[in-house]
Amino acid sequence: MKIFYLYILHSCKDGTYYIGHTGDLKKRLKWHNAGYSLSTKAKRPWKLVYQERYQTKSEAQKREYELKRKKSRKYIEFIIRCAAQLG
Repeated sequence: MKIFYLYILHSCKDGTYYIGHTGDLKKRLKWHNAGYSLSTKAKRPWKLVYQERYQTKSEAQKREYELKRKKSRKYIEFIIRCAAQLG
């Protein structure tokens, strides 16, 4: 069974966050850091700071859109802090 991921990246350059989803997390992170994604190219390097696993692509997409709709840096940082405390 294929696993899909919701992920949050943190820009080491300017401290911004990027939210996305993928079926191959390692490959996607390399893609962002290689500059192949126009939306993240200028803010490289990126560090993976958070991930959630889903059984379907649509679940991962729904979660991505949910987080992006909030447009809240505080909420993103809250999620990251909570995950760090658990793990």
